[in-house]
Amino acid sequence: MRKGVWWCVWLLLWLSNAEANPNYRDALAKSILFFQGQRSGSLPTTQQLAWRSTSALNDGRLANVDLSGGYYDAGDNVKFNFPMAFTTTMLSWNTLEYGKKMGPQLPPARAAIRWATDYLLKCSRATPGKLYVGVGDPNKDHSCWERPEDMDTPRSVYSVSPANPGSDVAGETAAALAAASMVFRKVDPNYSKLLLSTAKKVMQFAIQYRGAYSDSLGSAVCPFYCSYSGYKDELVWGAAWLLRATNDAYYFNFLKSMGATDSTDIFSWDNKFAGAYVLLSRRALLNKDKNFDQFKQQAEQFMCRILPNSPSSSTQYTQGGLMYKLPASNLQYVTAITSLLTTYSKYMSATKQTFTCGNLLVTSSTLRNLAKKQVDYILGVNPLKMSYMVGYGPYYPKRIHHRGSSLPSMASHPQAIGCEGGFQPFYYSATPNPNILVGAVVGGPNQNDGYSDDRTDYSHSEPATYINAAIVGPLAYFAGSFKP
Repeated sequence: MRKGVWWCVWLLLWLSNAEANPNYRDALAKSILFFQGQRSGSLPTTQQLAWRSTSALNDGRLANVDLSGGYYDAGDNVKFNFPMAFTTTMLSWNTLEYGKKMGPQLPPARAAIRWATDYLLKCSRATPGKLYVGVGDPNKDHSCWERPEDMDTPRSVYSVSPANPGSDVAGETAAALAAASMVFRKVDPNYSKLLLSTAKKVMQFAIQYRGAYSDSLGSAVCPFYCSYSGYKDELVWGAAWLLRATNDAYYFNFLKSMGATDSTDIFSWDNKFAGAYVLLSRRALLNKDKNFDQFKQQAEQFMCRILPNSPSSSTQYTQGGLMYKLPASNLQYVTAITSLLTTYSKYMSATKQTFTCGNLLVTSSTLRNLAKKQVDYILGVNPLKMSYMVGYGPYYPKRIHHRGSSLPSMASHPQAIGCEGGFQPFYYSATPNPNILVGAVVGGPNQNDGYSDDRTDYSHSEPATYINAAIVGPLAYFAGSFKP
């Protein structure tokens, strides 16, 4: 009898622990595997998501350059370099911070970064005085529902130059190349040097020729990835990454000239101030360098705007406990901010630092606990008991807004599916997607913790590279701290 009671107690403890701690290691592997589903260009024999095939090999031809490769940003077949570069910066940062906790996922993480940087190098080096910033006419592409392998929409090529500047996209590209250069510094020194030397040139272009790429390119990037926050944040972010990669005082002096007065309560592919403050506060916390205290103060002010019990909080939370910033693709803000929470918590923990938001004492555990709550919510600890990562857990989105996932694979349907051919039989169908885009984190639930799993509801059902890139770090962090 007693043995039976103990067995029941053990089972209950195991079940409660399983609910409290999802399998972060499994989720980490899947979050990185997702990037294979977004690949453009010639796919290698090591491709695991076999329903995807080679596509867009002639990208760049309209400008007489080779711009094949890189990633499709979300559920469409366009290569937007602004969010792609941010994706690369975040993947690189998370790999730098948590690489030791990634275990067998470190090589796939590096491969995901390199798929992007190989392309960004082409964009940065193909034509002197030009930075290519995108391929594919977004307006034409968005009027079609076809596989990337069948794509017959115009593969227009977009660039910025001294006459038509883009400090935002250039600053982000420089940040991506600089961050990645540190990822490859020991494993591929020559590649690392190429990334860094290119990053310096692109950053100089961003600084020298000021202007927003939205003004130069108009409907080619707006309203899709307009630079709504302006370009100052990318200049600060780019310089912060170049400073970390080079330790060159030039970038510190540039940062001083830009100031640290821009308060924020968001972090995304568009607004980088919070990320720059956390990155720069590393010097104040870990190196005890007083020159960086202003950035530490801004990082802490940002955290005070995020924490739910802070008197200066400007962040809403759903009843289920999910951070809620904006209705469209809210999880992009959740994963990006959560990445900053875990990283700042890590810096605080290493130096036993605390700070206050009014009368609220904030410790490294305060930030870590909030980050864990957000990650756990995404992985199924929520009112619907639904994982918002495709292929993770028993219950996850089946009808995501993603062309390649929702249309039959080339192997099962070799005949071409034209521009409008995918709408009626597939896009508007209630049938689950035939191809599982493993690891994809979708836009997420609404402010009432509801989710309709509707392919046409792209604000909630569309995955994106930058949503995933940001969650890789927190998943690695918790994979190294908790067992499922």
